[in-house]
Amino acid sequence: MKNRITSLFNIEYPLIQAGMIWCSGWELASAVSNAGGLGIIGSGSMYPEILDEQIQKCKQATDKPFAVNLPMLYPDIDKHVATIIKHKVPIVFTSAGNPKTWTKHLKEHGITVVHVVSSVKFALKSQEAGVDAIVAEGFEAGGHNGKDETTTFCLIPMVAEALDIPIIAAGGIGNGAGMLAAMNLGADAVQIGSRFVASEESSAHINFKNTVVQAKEGDTILTLKEITPVRLIKNAFYSQVVEAYNECKSVEDLVTLLGRGRAKKGMFEGDLEEGELEIGQVSGLIHKILPAAQIVEEIVNDFKTALAAQNTNEKFKF
Repeated sequence: MKNRITSLFNIEYPLIQAGMIWCSGWELASAVSNAGGLGIIGSGSMYPEILDEQIQKCKQATDKPFAVNLPMLYPDIDKHVATIIKHKVPIVFTSAGNPKTWTKHLKEHGITVVHVVSSVKFALKSQEAGVDAIVAEGFEAGGHNGKDETTTFCLIPMVAEALDIPIIAAGGIGNGAGMLAAMNLGADAVQIGSRFVASEESSAHINFKNTVVQAKEGDTILTLKEITPVRLIKNAFYSQVVEAYNECKSVEDLVTLLGRGRAKKGMFEGDLEEGELEIGQVSGLIHKILPAAQIVEEIVNDFKTALAAQNTNEKFKF
């Protein structure tokens, strides 16, 4: 499956595992890379010394390319950058900030840089900043999201029309049919997060994994747009958020309610009532916790089956 993204990253399949905080450590990243995709370590929840350890373990577990996701809002981002350069991590996905800040510095050290965006405007700014590719992430995605609520399948063709660099689609994609649909709309690859949360190698708590596979349509909602938009599974904490909105609480009150460590409490420690449970709408299609390699294999096989059906289906012939 050769295209611009597989060539850029030197991987077998145009399939990227998202760098999710509290869910994607070295075990998951190395498993996805070994299976032919691109695994990503999510550094946003890691102290600098933890990221150093995670990168070393990932390098020991795979001889394939892997990446680190680098949220620009991370307070010790300069230390993370130094660690990434020290260990010669080949690819970095930056997010939640201005791509101009670190792109030039990373590329000077031979690192391929990808930036995550949720709009055409920021996709163009990223291309202007010199990134090698972008992730265009739609409203359906889990975790933190764009404020405009543009869906993935509206965003991808608009971004493809505007950009020259490779595009990775994200948000609401959890199987090979979704992967094919995104690529039909102009994406060169897909980035998948929620499906890999429910993997054996994910560092998410088993309580959270089980909640993901039990989720149904309508069980997630995008909220807290005044702070930073986040898609959550409805639980007791979410009910407190709803009550705060009903009482017309201030942004400061919402910040206080969110507090610190809500995501860790929910996704990593397994507190299903008071924790923040971030996951995408596609969770309604996730029914089993599986090894990451099997997830990659199933997505790729499903993609090939959908592509063959598309090429032979009479309804596509005019």
